Amino acid sequence: MSRLWGVRPRWRTDVLGDFFCPGCGGDRNYRRQHGRRWLRLLGTPVLPLGPVIGSVQCTSCHGRYGVESLEQPTCVRLGGMLRDAQYTIALTLLAAGGTAHRAAREAACAAVREAGFEDCGEAQVLAALAALSGLGGELYEAHELESPPGRRLGDTGGLAVELHAVLEPLTPHIAHQGRERLLLQGAAIALADGRYLPQEREALATVGRCLDLPKARVGALLEAATRTPYK
Repeated sequence: MSRLWGVRPRWRTDVLGDFFCPGCGGDRNYRRQHGRRWLRLLGTPVLPLGPVIGSVQCTSCHGRYGVESLEQPTCVRLGGMLRDAQYTIALTLLAAGGTAHRAAREAACAAVREAGFEDCGEAQVLAALAALSGLGGELYEAHELESPPGRRLGDTGGLAVELHAVLEPLTPHIAHQGRERLLLQGAAIALADGRYLPQEREALATVGRCLDLPKARVGALLEAATRTPYK
């Protein structure tokens, strides 16, 4: 009798896209679908019985998952988020400590290139910093001055906003060790030209909060960084 009749859904595709497939363990194409259960006779739908919960189907493994699976960023997207995080942290710490010291500028540029912006040199880094910090052309003269007159290079409201915007969406998707590594990358820039300045510690504390690291752990990592050079 089960071969004569049964109940199965009929699916309709709403959206096509890319997602991280939990079954395949990688980036795949998906179909977001909604459906309705049908009573079938000899495989033919004859009577609708009610809607079923919407789902996402992988076009490769044909596994079906809840729509919440779309909240997990793809590998490509996650890589981009991580690059943006490293880039923004580098700019923030360079702004906090000032651009007057060559060692700090070189450390920030090295971090930016490590993030994947291989063609980004000192001129590009300073231009991006000027745009985000609102200091305009003053930053281009910062390597000759301690700081622009009447302005402190640590006063970078635009960068503070950017830190929250970039780091907070990334934090749930990277391991605790990865979050600590991002903090230490910032610490290395701050220490490139000497001990931490108060505004550098403040910037690093903000990075730690955005990465959801305990305050005590942030302090321990920053202290350890002064004894062990970051690699």
